[in-house]
Amino acid sequence: MTRSPLDAEQLRRSLVEQPELSFFRHIEVVESTGSTNADLIARAGEPDADRAVLLAEAQEQGRGRHARTWVSPPRAQISMSLLVRLDGIEPAVLGWLPLLTGIAVVDALRATAGVDANLKWPNDVLIGCRKVAGILAEVATSNDAPAVVIGMGLNVSLTEAELPVPHAISLTIAGAANTDRTLLVQSMLTEFARRFTAWRDADWRTADLAAAYRERCATLGVQVRAELPGGRTLTGIATDIDDAGRLLIGDQPVSAGDVTHLRAEY
Repeated sequence: MTRSPLDAEQLRRSLVEQPELSFFRHIEVVESTGSTNADLIARAGEPDADRAVLLAEAQEQGRGRHARTWVSPPRAQISMSLLVRLDGIEPAVLGWLPLLTGIAVVDALRATAGVDANLKWPNDVLIGCRKVAGILAEVATSNDAPAVVIGMGLNVSLTEAELPVPHAISLTIAGAANTDRTLLVQSMLTEFARRFTAWRDADWRTADLAAAYRERCATLGVQVRAELPGGRTLTGIATDIDDAGRLLIGDQPVSAGDVTHLRAEY
């Protein structure tokens, strides 16, 4: 299968030509790297690291939650990381950043790819009951303006045989109206910049963000099982998202753990 490369020049021009993308300072595309997240974390102390974007046509050591590794054929995915500094944010609400990113990815996929994307808490992106994208946020520096690197992995043209697990899906398999990776990157970055700017301008208050997340979250109202740290499990109805971005199962808040949608068998 022939897969087209990202148009790095078009992406760089869009920072100047599209006002909403002027939020970002620069975009770099590399052919291959171990991990785009690790690369940006290593640069976090550099003066121009804030609002930098790094994409790789192939990742050799891509990581998901709980340090799980994943790889894919070159140019079959979007493997992208970006770094942002959050001036004056309270540590208690910092966990909303990956959830905000999930909202941005869902909105970009709905608008640009024409697919019915939703979120599985905390930040897996689903089409139907199958995962099309994952998000991993990592704190690079911790101070009054913490630097956080957010990685996004989106399955674009993977075939059924190339999927890492049976419950994954790609845009191609889902019959997406548009699978142009360059346009998808622009759309995801546009939605992220819009959401992040609104959050910052609201002094990091989360009411609007929480409302937007709830509207897109397929986990709410579903019977779920959470596998919690320490080997514990919790089963019940996912009822809400609290002010800290935690999932409420019944009235029990869950801040970390693998959540399974039982009715969807995901």
